[in-house]
Amino acid sequence: MNADTLPDPFVADVLAIAAHRDDVEQTCGGTLLRMASRGLRTAILDLTQGEAGTRGSAEERAREAAEAAHLLGVGSRQALDLPDGAVENTLENRLKIVRILRLVRPRVVILPYWQARHPDHAAVAQLGYDACFLSGLANAPSLSHPLNASQAPLAAPQVLPHRPFKIVYASLYADVRPSFIVDITPFIEQRHAALMAYRSQYANQPAGGGLFVPEEEIRERAFAEARHYGQLAGVRYGEPFVQKEVGLVDDITLVPVQSI
Repeated sequence: MNADTLPDPFVADVLAIAAHRDDVEQTCGGTLLRMASRGLRTAILDLTQGEAGTRGSAEERAREAAEAAHLLGVGSRQALDLPDGAVENTLENRLKIVRILRLVRPRVVILPYWQARHPDHAAVAQLGYDACFLSGLANAPSLSHPLNASQAPLAAPQVLPHRPFKIVYASLYADVRPSFIVDITPFIEQRHAALMAYRSQYANQPAGGGLFVPEEEIRERAFAEARHYGQLAGVRYGEPFVQKEVGLVDDITLVPVQSI
């Protein structure tokens, strides 16, 4: 999806924003499944299309992403056209995300943790945060004030400012203590199936053989990581998240996770 095209409107409670197709499946796919099971509407926004990947083409990854989205039960999945491997926090890129935020109007946005091996992941953490802030400014550039003459404004109800209430960071691959864990135990198999929908990435093949984990080891590693974080919270499998703000408790007798 380029800067001059917009998705069909879909309102969601939770929007996961990621740099690449398959990032969400690795870091917060179980959480999206859990939210969908509770009747919440979920959506995914991938910022790149995978054209620079060692394995697979952008077209292959688009088909795989659609299959994975179905397995995750999300109501909408879109991909922007930011350059794969060169994501930057620019005003133009922030506005591309603002367009989606004002259409989808999520209460919660999930972003990648801000320290990461892949530069795109670190960039998206700040880019996504800045876009969420910009999206709430009434006088900021918006869909009703297009960036160029080729962009037709949408109807007013779709372009009203919107700022998500909560931003959390998926921290599965970060060396950091999570703020909280989401119990994904009932969804661990479906989460893994969504990840393995990316056959161009995870099926054994000569390309990238030294970079990618062998297919037969992926399940063991994914389940071991989820088991580790689940144990921290007293459940079998979990996904970790960080929030920057403090939490608020109404009744300390109901705070979950046993201390001793």
